Amino acid sequence: MVSSSHRRTVHGHLMAFDLSFFQSQTAQQLRAEGRAKDLLLLLGHRGVEVSEEDRERIVGCGDPDVLGLWFRKALTATSTAEVFASDGESGADAG
Repeated sequence: MVSSSHRRTVHGHLMAFDLSFFQSQTAQQLRAEGRAKDLLLLLGHRGVEVSEEDRERIVGCGDPDVLGLWFRKALTATSTAEVFASDGESGADAG
């Protein structure tokens, strides 16, 4: 049986764990890289052609929120123009 004193000590160590890494620039970059890979995988799976320029744009984007938005658009998009289009823009007019 574990004593309450021991439980408090272990709990204190767990609560003191440094979570700053998950908010660091490195963590942001790793999240963005993962989202970019997922986006390219989704587009490829759906048969959406991705030019080298579009691939570079996706891989070069360091903002996980933007990549998340593009991913959600890619679920139904038929072209990368639709993925990159601003809200209210049609895919045909996007550039």
